[in-house]
Amino acid sequence: MGIATINPATGETLKTFEPLSTELIEAKLALSQQTFEQYRKTPMSQRAAWLYKAADILERDQVHFGEIMTTEMGKTIKSAIAEVQKCALVCRYYAEHAAEFLADVSVGTDASQSFVRYQPLGAVLAVMPWNFPFWQVFRFAAPALMAGNVGLLKHSSNVPQCALAIEDVITEAGFPEGAFQTLLIGASQVEAIINDERVKAATLTGSEFAGASLAAAAGKQIKKTVLELGGSDPFIVLESADIEAAVATAVTARLLNNGQSCIGAKRFILEESIADEFERRFLEKFQTLKVGDPMDENTDVGPLATPDILEDLDKQVQECIEKGSKVLIGGQRLSDRPGNFYPPTILADFPPGTPADQEEFFGPVALLFRVKDIDAAIELANSTLFGLGASAWTTDEQQAHRLIDELEAGAVFINGLVKSDPRLPFGGTKRSGYGRELGIQGIHEFVNIKTVWVK
Repeated sequence: MGIATINPATGETLKTFEPLSTELIEAKLALSQQTFEQYRKTPMSQRAAWLYKAADILERDQVHFGEIMTTEMGKTIKSAIAEVQKCALVCRYYAEHAAEFLADVSVGTDASQSFVRYQPLGAVLAVMPWNFPFWQVFRFAAPALMAGNVGLLKHSSNVPQCALAIEDVITEAGFPEGAFQTLLIGASQVEAIINDERVKAATLTGSEFAGASLAAAAGKQIKKTVLELGGSDPFIVLESADIEAAVATAVTARLLNNGQSCIGAKRFILEESIADEFERRFLEKFQTLKVGDPMDENTDVGPLATPDILEDLDKQVQECIEKGSKVLIGGQRLSDRPGNFYPPTILADFPPGTPADQEEFFGPVALLFRVKDIDAAIELANSTLFGLGASAWTTDEQQAHRLIDELEAGAVFINGLVKSDPRLPFGGTKRSGYGRELGIQGIHEFVNIKTVWVK
């Protein structure tokens, strides 16, 4: 796939872009290094002022940026605008707290003075996905820039206008030229950039394959990486749960971003005693959902981002059906319209050996499982190779503590929707990746943690 804006609601190619030449990439790398040498000396207060300004620009033009996202990857316009607002939030969070997070930490030793100092690394390459095309970038850029690093963005090839708009925001905010640059390049050009000695570290949000490739290339160069990869998040509902609240949240958890979220609930694990009631209520809500034009504020579910994603999702669903799984709603591609639309789908009663066992379903498809008790729920939840997020519903305090302790995930939300929040670290375990974004932990990923000892 080339670098292009292709409207997923219509299939129309709106704009194409040529990948950067080797010469232009070299010029951008050189500028990045040159800028870093001066930018690292910029007072924290000045960096914060620029980041506050970026937040103001995001809010000022939120509708415009939302429309770019909806046009390029199909998220509903209301969710796109909300994403821009969240980007403003993370900018303000790090503008306010970075000085505190990066302050020297004194440690008592036998020295006259000893402390830990946090210093920037240099140019950090961010390989970012299309599903949250603004948020994924800003949750990297805000802490990285406040730490004194400079950023290089290789965005997904189907959201080039988002990538360019983000660079424009940071430039308009006042950051020096070269502090944050978008590289319109293909995946085949990434390794050469990783190999360049001026690039000090890399972060990637995306597929397992992409993460493994980036980590392998960076590993050969002994460079730090942070990876946020896929998920097959469980949504556990136990007998003591508030079923009405659980169902309402479950619908949002599965269909957020047209079902294309790494931390979207994928596997709904229901204790047998409440499974019938949950299933009935869940199905009723799915039956009311409106699929259609993502620019229409009344639309609940828009198109999938690309034809390949649609094709892959449908293959998974059809394999489940062919092997004996039950379809409660949906399950067939929509052929009455152009674009990459797939209906909200609920599958249940999976025999062994279906894609529901281990694979991530990236689209509006919910998988329902029934278990006899909390032990079986935890065992099933942990049975995949992924470990990104988990949502669990119970009003029993002892059960809640067990779920928190025993679920293998980077985040466990009790009686709530799994989400990212600037105040809390975000990331996974197992094949969902390593390292953390956001919180104080996120800003410490791309700094040199220097020990200082003076006597």
